[in-house]
Amino acid sequence: MSDTLTRMPTVAGPRVGWRGWAALVVLMLPVLLVSVDNTVLSFALPQIALDLEPTATQQLWIIDAYPLVLASLLVTMGVLGDRFGRRRMLLIGAAGFGAVSALAAFAPSAEWLIAARAAMGVFGAMLMPSTLSLLRTIFTNRDQRRMAIAVWAAGFSAGAALGPVVGGILLEHFAWGSVFLMAVPVLVPLLVLVPILVPESRDPNPGRFDPLSVVLSLATMVPIVYAIKEFAVHGAESPLPLVLIGAGLLFGVLFVRRQNRLETPMLDMALFRRGTFTGSVLVNLLSVIGLVGFLYFVAQHLQLVLGLSPLQAGLALVPGLLAMIVAGIGIVPIAKRAAPRLVVPLALGFSVLGYVLVAVSTSAGALPLLIAAFVSLGVGIGAAETVSNELILASAPAAKAGAASAVSETAYELGAVLGTTIIGGLLAAFYRANLALPDGLPGAAAAAARETLAGAVAASHDLDGALGQALRDAAASAFDAGVGVTALIGAGLIVVAAVIAAFTLGGRAKAER
Repeated sequence: MSDTLTRMPTVAGPRVGWRGWAALVVLMLPVLLVSVDNTVLSFALPQIALDLEPTATQQLWIIDAYPLVLASLLVTMGVLGDRFGRRRMLLIGAAGFGAVSALAAFAPSAEWLIAARAAMGVFGAMLMPSTLSLLRTIFTNRDQRRMAIAVWAAGFSAGAALGPVVGGILLEHFAWGSVFLMAVPVLVPLLVLVPILVPESRDPNPGRFDPLSVVLSLATMVPIVYAIKEFAVHGAESPLPLVLIGAGLLFGVLFVRRQNRLETPMLDMALFRRGTFTGSVLVNLLSVIGLVGFLYFVAQHLQLVLGLSPLQAGLALVPGLLAMIVAGIGIVPIAKRAAPRLVVPLALGFSVLGYVLVAVSTSAGALPLLIAAFVSLGVGIGAAETVSNELILASAPAAKAGAASAVSETAYELGAVLGTTIIGGLLAAFYRANLALPDGLPGAAAAAARETLAGAVAASHDLDGALGQALRDAAASAFDAGVGVTALIGAGLIVVAAVIAAFTLGGRAKAER
């Protein structure tokens, strides 16, 4: 099925009134919270690095523990929502997420914070599939559903960009733990309003729950992502990454074989034989890698290289955030009339341009160019994500909305993991390779500088003026040299996404009215 949407009925189901749109507003609360949480730590990381003194590997794990666990459990939680009730899973996830976030705010060590982030991922996995699948059941009218999904996708993508802004405002006035405490006031109204406005829904014929499939899905994802992280940080010094990737692929094959043999599989693999579905998932994955990878290094460049405060750095990204929201919603009338295989590649062309501007702006130290880069990136990501998510949800039967939504969410969250793992890991490698330390550095300062840019900046504060400035200049030069290379790699990933969209998303305009 190369063009799933053109084979769908024209418009199905009655139009909802104010109650349905009010439900959408409530369901956007966890969407914004979880997506903000993916990137808010990028801006809090410099303060966390100074306070908890994590190693380079721990620094990546502080960012990635949450989306890694989240991505690993999304399919499982989506299936559980189909079986036991999507609204019920949403409420359990909201309560748990708020409680663990409060604990993370007072983490006394890097290890504690990593563990708390992992626990947040467990409850976050209950939130996200529920929101998108509930939209499928609330908005049965196709035109209204397209707009609701556009709002959802724009909220998710914009939330990732809003993270640095929220983080900047909070970190300007409070300690870094405040970025976790913000979950509490967001989730309290959700717990109150969801039972009032959002109807319960579930799969009427869910079939048998298969614990072995859950284990196999976890055994597939965790080793592969961990291997990528280890390779990015330590290179080819050890055969461990290759062993882990091999183990993950083996478990992945076993997972697919088991799903194909089960009468009621945890994940219907037939969905992936539809070009539109698989292409849209890959577009999601690669787009989010590009977005999160961009935010990972730009947050550090703005604060540690240009010397902006967290609030100033966050505000510098507001134009890109607005562009992402406008593009995500504004693409809806265009997508109703134009072929997806044309709309999505053209949109992603703006994102490629954004990455090219990144390479120029960091080398020139030009803040306006960096702002323009994020605007361009945001236009492309916002538009492409709206179209691809609508295609994913339209491809699945309504009863399996949770599982299909979970696949879409998994692409998002795996993209968030790989964004910091691939882009962040490569950036760390290029930073170390290009770092030329000034003569006369104490051993402790040199070791800290070789770990991370934040370590170099922190060490420079304890040195004499001239030597400290020389260390900061050397670290900034090495970091921005790495940004220039990784920006081109990010652009290449977006180009791959555009090519996939051109060949898989169908060639006819969506005809329903």
